[in-house]
Amino acid sequence: MIQRLRFAWAYRDFVMSSILNEQRIRFAGSKLGGVWMLLHPLLEVSMYALILSSLMASRLKGLSGPFSYAIYLTAGSMAWSLFSEIINRCLSVFTANAHLLKKISFPAMCLPLIISGSALVSNLLLLAAVTAIFGLVGHLPSLQMLFVPLLIVATLTLALGIGLILGTLNVFMRDIGQIMPVVLQFAFWFTPIVYPIDVIPQPYRWIYQFNPMFQIVSAYQDVLVFHRMPALSGVLVVLLVGIVLITLAVLLYSRAKPEIVDML
Repeated sequence: MIQRLRFAWAYRDFVMSSILNEQRIRFAGSKLGGVWMLLHPLLEVSMYALILSSLMASRLKGLSGPFSYAIYLTAGSMAWSLFSEIINRCLSVFTANAHLLKKISFPAMCLPLIISGSALVSNLLLLAAVTAIFGLVGHLPSLQMLFVPLLIVATLTLALGIGLILGTLNVFMRDIGQIMPVVLQFAFWFTPIVYPIDVIPQPYRWIYQFNPMFQIVSAYQDVLVFHRMPALSGVLVVLLVGIVLITLAVLLYSRAKPEIVDML
């Protein structure tokens, strides 16, 4: 593992240039350019808020005002967008880069770093935009914002661990790449993003403890919406699970690398 990280560090210039180049290509030829990176998630949040605001706003304990539901929805969506983008891109991380993996000197560790770096840039720009918008509507940031870096790291780690395992398996079972978007859509609704956890009957709430993104999304909402300290024990458990999954992903790829190259 340490050796792989050293190889990746040696290719740091390649990783950074790939992240920047990816951002340029993503919006090449677009009049608004990188603004679309912010508009897409904000428009999606606006759509949900427009439809569900009247139903859900009254159920938000400790939050009031005309923009209360939109603020709540935006906070949870930020965590989910980072998580889902990394997983979706990791699904094809090996199949889409077969030409690079067949080069013996190229460390495969660079590929997930490029994916996570690109997703992180988008998410940080979105965070800056959302913080500014919150401020304009009177919902000013608090000192609890200092926990956001920890939440981002936990989200990245979990998403990379899951994504790399699925990406490796997808080389051999391409159905995984087809079914995972459906699974992620189900997981989205199984996470209290669009609705508060209070709408779930008390006897069934224990089920949510098996969803690691419940801990992350709840922590984002605590910090960005309710201005209170997040449940760090849950976040640290998710971080530990992510580290274990990344270690398993590296071991799985190492064992399967010869077969992966042949399959590609």
